[in-house]
Amino acid sequence: MTNLTHINEQGEASMVDVTNKPVVLREAIAEGCIYVQSETLDKIESNAIAKGNVLASARLAGIMAAKKTGELIPLCHPLPITHCEVQMSIPSTRDRIGITASAKIAASTGIEMEALTAVSVAALTIYDMCKAVDKTMRIGDIRLLKKTKTALA
Repeated sequence: MTNLTHINEQGEASMVDVTNKPVVLREAIAEGCIYVQSETLDKIESNAIAKGNVLASARLAGIMAAKKTGELIPLCHPLPITHCEVQMSIPSTRDRIGITASAKIAASTGIEMEALTAVSVAALTIYDMCKAVDKTMRIGDIRLLKKTKTALA
């Protein structure tokens, strides 16, 4: 088993010290989905949900959440992200909305939690906006697809 980086010598949770790590370009991509009924998708696409434009709201909520990840998750570093994008797609099966988020930063620590948070909050926003018309919704399959780091020139 590898050493747990967020546990100090006393066995207590602690924030990792990244002071001496080099600043590099970091990017992370995460995905997830929210399972909905096809009738719910019809309402979303025709802008017939009472709370407003569901996908636009979810996109903005995801981006805002990525920027606040350090405030939401206790041991995450607060990061001034340089880019975040949230995209949604509806497959031909019309049983879900796929959510993909990417986040970028030049920093000494990773950005994957921000991408995962963006996906999660986008899905929660869709759930909140559609809960009156679909009692069967289910959020799932949230995972990190990719994370990279590249030395700055």
